[in-house]
Amino acid sequence: MTEFATTSDGIHVAYERLGEGPPVVLVHGFASSKEQNWKSTGWYGSLAEAGFSVLAIDNRGHGESDKPHDSALYHHDRMAEDVATVMDQAGIDAAPYVGYSMGGLIGLRFLAHFPDRVTRLALGGVGEHYLIGPRVSDPERRAAIADALLTEDKNSITDPRARMFRDFAEQQGKDRLALAACMRAMTGPLPLEILKSLTKPILVVDGDQDTVAGPSGPLAAIFPHGSAAIVPGRDHMSAVGARPTRQAVVDFLKS
Repeated sequence: MTEFATTSDGIHVAYERLGEGPPVVLVHGFASSKEQNWKSTGWYGSLAEAGFSVLAIDNRGHGESDKPHDSALYHHDRMAEDVATVMDQAGIDAAPYVGYSMGGLIGLRFLAHFPDRVTRLALGGVGEHYLIGPRVSDPERRAAIADALLTEDKNSITDPRARMFRDFAEQQGKDRLALAACMRAMTGPLPLEILKSLTKPILVVDGDQDTVAGPSGPLAAIFPHGSAAIVPGRDHMSAVGARPTRQAVVDFLKS
């Protein structure tokens, strides 16, 4: 059953709690939802089989949460605070955090700002491009994707990555105005000295064909207790639902 937490700026954030056992916080990627990113791809079942319960969150602008059209409301620090608000309402002091793509970016900020609330962090769909390369968070790149989300003529989109995001955002129930606002606010990477100070165990797992995130190893190597996993034959969109991705994370959570 969906529940709602109210953030400090009045946004209603949807979440659901399922199962028995120690909770795992799940935070989905851009233009996705708790249902699409986690439930329909088998994560709920895999975590339940491993003895965990689930606290899955719809980020603001996504799923069943409020969808404001003001980009000022989508900074990742603010979205990390949303996770803390939901955990407070759910009565969870600290838990493992699993985030995919944008959910991983939010997870790094959540760990940096609320280190006592994260026991370990699993990042999917985040990799070397967080550090260097064609980062979605670069202002020109995120502006181009936001424009692609809003253009009337989808056939005018020539950039394959922007077209990928547009196609994904057109699925039923998604608000392209809210998603464009969220994309324009996409937050840049944390400074290297902060990344190196994150001492909790961190797993980075990516598909070997993920040109959005890049390879997992270089990012994992930054963290004092980082580890990397590679999912063969998967790209940014398909790695999240792959059994090897789920297994790598479950093994990490149980280690």
